[in-house]
Amino acid sequence: MADLEGTCDARFADVADLLADNLASGEDLGASIAVTVDGRPVVDLWGGWADQEQVTPWRRDTITNVWSCTKTVTSLAALVLVERGLLDLDAPVARYWPQFAAQGKEGVRVRHLLSHTSGVSGWERPVTVADVLDVPASTARLAAQTPWWPPGTASGYHLLNYGHLVGELVRRIDGRTLGRFVAEEITGPLGADFHIGLPDHEFDRVADVLPPPPRPVGLAGADPDGVAMKTFTGPMGGADESWHPEWRRAEIGAANGHGNARSLARIHSVIACGGTLDGVRLLSSRTIDAIFQQQSDGPDLVLGAHLRFGIGFGLPSPAVPYLPQGRICFWTGWGGSVVVIDTERRAAIAYVMNRMGAGQLGSARTAQYIEAAFAALD
Repeated sequence: MADLEGTCDARFADVADLLADNLASGEDLGASIAVTVDGRPVVDLWGGWADQEQVTPWRRDTITNVWSCTKTVTSLAALVLVERGLLDLDAPVARYWPQFAAQGKEGVRVRHLLSHTSGVSGWERPVTVADVLDVPASTARLAAQTPWWPPGTASGYHLLNYGHLVGELVRRIDGRTLGRFVAEEITGPLGADFHIGLPDHEFDRVADVLPPPPRPVGLAGADPDGVAMKTFTGPMGGADESWHPEWRRAEIGAANGHGNARSLARIHSVIACGGTLDGVRLLSSRTIDAIFQQQSDGPDLVLGAHLRFGIGFGLPSPAVPYLPQGRICFWTGWGGSVVVIDTERRAAIAYVMNRMGAGQLGSARTAQYIEAAFAALD
């Protein structure tokens, strides 16, 4: 087995033991776990293999596709614009993006995009993954669509288009694309190794994800014209899409961020620490408070689970029993990656791996690591 490396405060020994056990058993192939408190790393561990053939060890600088954990960084970009007074959560999206008002969407608010309640959770079919990778064209398609449910009345997880929608607001306001804005305003100043749109010269550090086991129950029997079916099949793509150069290069702010646990924990420590980290000020307490303003609470129209959304992040709900109650926000990535922020404990927790697990909002491993981390924090 490739050795477990890194550092770990003694009180988090159970987290290290879990990671070592899961790597030894093969539950995890390669993975990284990070925990910060007051912005300082108390856990920074990595180990296992970056490839299925178990030839290349998972190294300190190994990165992988973190899927929907990308959404949290995209949300942070929008919140930076809110902080600067350039984006109003209560304004119509059309104030910044006039074309979005088409087909009855003139009442969709910025907060609706950021909380998955806009009514536009995917693309009208037919649409392919290749279409989605053409971000300008696929974003224009979203602006021309009719909402699939009354905006603001329920959440419907914006599976693959969240970054197109929020990223277009960033571009319209700032002039830079989402990936460039994140690099120049967030990850660069923080020294965080995270990328939305990966340069070719970084490809050799990527651990390709291994697809998860098939779902025991798929979309069979679902309404073919229902919100869930349209979202999951608009477009339909597999995890192996992320192996291709075209996917890595694109700026898909919902799903193709590349990083590791250290970089995710570093970025989100800004929120955990009140908006400022090591002299880099991104948010005020007022803007952080907006994250915790509940926007929806109930069965999600796409995922089916009972979810609560704030602004840009999920909040503790019955669907995520491994999270304690408190001033906590989070989101997960397909297959098990996760980032959790606790503003009361001033802690950020992240787990990133390449062997994708089963589960809709984290895998069994996700729950193990997060529960162990909170036990240590307490």
